Amino acid sequence: QVQLVESGGGVVQAGGSLTLLCTTSGSTVSISHFAVGWYRQAQGKEREFVGAITWSGGNTAYGDSVKGRFTISRDNDKNTVHLEMKSLKPEDTAVYYCAAAPLSTFPPRPDEYWHWGQGTQVTVSS
Repeated sequence: QVQLVESGGGVVQAGGSLTLLCTTSGSTVSISHFAVGWYRQAQGKEREFVGAITWSGGNTAYGDSVKGRFTISRDNDKNTVHLEMKSLKPEDTAVYYCAAAPLSTFPPRPDEYWHWGQGTQVTVSS
């Protein structure tokens, strides 16, 4: 069983930055085996694609609302995937989830993610 754990969420002022981490927990399976995606869901809204990264880190993809502000990277030696968020806006407020896809197109379709984390809250105050 692969458990994904997100961390790094919190409260930040508009214009600020925050970096989220995603890692596997309680498993011998490294996150390096997966393409990893980030999604977010604001209260009362549908889940939104934020971005994704291939297992090697050689390719990334981003949703239109975060392009140029968010960056996904990974360190497979440290078993982590990072979501660096800059120039945050109040509309970025949401629960952020990471998800892992073992074999997939790129970016993976939502149904190609086998494992999801519990999410971490990001709140951007105006």
